[in-house]
Order: sequence, then C-alpha cells, then structure tokens
Amino acid sequence: MLIFKFQYRFFEMRKVMLDLVGKSGKDVLEVAKEVALEAGDLLMRRFRSVLEINYKGRGNIVTDVDKEAQDLIQRSLFAEFPEIRFVGEESENPNISNGLCWIVDPIDGTRNFASGIPIFSIVIGLISDSNTIVGVNYDPIRNDMFEAKLGSGTRLNGKLMQVSAQTKISECIIGMDMSYSNQGGANSLDVVKSIWPGMQTLRIMGSSALGLSYVSSGMIDLYFNHQLSAWDQVAGILLVNEAGGYVIDRNNQQAQVKSDGIIASNRELLSEFIELTKGMNWRKQSK
Repeated sequence: MLIFKFQYRFFEMRKVMLDLVGKSGKDVLEVAKEVALEAGDLLMRRFRSVLEINYKGRGNIVTDVDKEAQDLIQRSLFAEFPEIRFVGEESENPNISNGLCWIVDPIDGTRNFASGIPIFSIVIGLISDSNTIVGVNYDPIRNDMFEAKLGSGTRLNGKLMQVSAQTKISECIIGMDMSYSNQGGANSLDVVKSIWPGMQTLRIMGSSALGLSYVSSGMIDLYFNHQLSAWDQVAGILLVNEAGGYVIDRNNQQAQVKSDGIIASNRELLSEFIELTKGMNWRKQSK
C-alpha cells in the first residue's frame, strides 16, 4: 500500500502567496499567465522557421529561440517581482536556492519545436523552498493554459480539472518520455514491455510538462519519466496535486521539484504501477 506524505506546509505557503502582488498590482498567477502568453507569441512567430541549433548532448538541444524566450520571461517577471530569484533551463548557474524562486523552461519539448512537431509548451513555476506554489504550463499551438495556485485547484482555460478516475492499468492511456540517459531510456522501455499489452495504449509525449498537464486534466491516466530537471516538472507537480492526483518519485515518496524520476496519476493507478514495476531497474536510483 502506498504511503503518501504530502506535507505542503500549506498555511505558511498560503500566507506567502497572499503577499505576492506585482508592481502593477496584479496577482502572481495572473502575471505568470500573461508572461507565458507573451513568450507563446514569440514561439509561434518562430515556429517552423530557420533556427540556430546547438547540441547539449544526445537528443538534448537548445535553440536561439529558447534563449530569446527565457530572456523575455526573465525581464517580464523581474519587472513585476524584482526581489524573486530566477532560474531557467538556459541559465548559466541553474542552481535552485531556498526561499522564493521562479523556475522556468522557455520551451519544454525543444526537440519537437526545432523539428516542426507541434507539441511543446512554456513552463513557469514559483517555488517556496522545494514546494511549488504557482504553476503555469502554456501550449501556444492549442492556446491551452494549464494553471494552478496552491489550494485553489487546477484549471485548463479557466475550467476546473480533475485527474482520471480510472482504477485499472489495463484500462489506461499511459504517457511517458525517453531519458537523455541511454540506460534510463532502455529501462523505461522495459517498463512498457513488462506491462504491454496490459494497457489500452501508450503515448510518448516529447514534452514532460504536457504529459503532467494531461494527467492533471484527465486526458491521460498516468505519466512516468525516468529522470527530469526541476524546470520540467515544477508546474506539473502542482497541477496534478491540485487536480486531486499525486506525483511520486521512483522510491514511492512524494515528488518535489528536484526529484529523480516521477510517476503521476491517481492513488489507485499509482499503487498498481508501483506493484507492477517492483524490482525493475527503472525503479533504481540514478547514479
């Protein structure tokens, strides 16, 4: 049986949020949404255009648009909240400190974006220590805005969302993504092979942020990923939790922004997934 230890330090963080109003007088969540929309306009102007591409590793690329979008987001957030630290995927020193901090992925799904595949998003999250208190994930292709504030539920384009009510893996759509780690990717495929055909179907997203967002809105039933960075999951963890779901790490503990691998779903499906993957290499801690 799963033991969930979801201790948000809820009241302390709610008090923090009550004080978070930007220079313009706008609420912190509204600011994050407006900035995501602004960055989305940039991405749409540059989508399927000539890009400058550099390789950070196998399958891991960065484009000039990633950097331009991150600069835009950082300037806009700083204009409203100059006292809050900023960390983005393309930051020179992407170390996350205690206290309030923006964590941003200017393009989650850069490989898709650079290849002209219309599956990518903009992630903006605000953490208090290791807990996300505001999360936004914006898909500019579909104009889908996933948003959550701690204690206020998850919304997609203004409508409250809930995670899937499915209770059996055999009836599920499962989402996943390959790892930048060769062995991590192989282990993820082993998980799929061990379950198949005991699921309805599988989706490889190419955007972990959208995978988590789709869990939060019930579009897919469960999502797992071998290893993510803070900017990949900062908004998605809050989105799923606020939609009545849970996000755990590969050790069956509550996931946080620095967690090493995650599984997101409802309680029943997580319990079954943990049982099905017991003893598998995918569940072992990354070196």
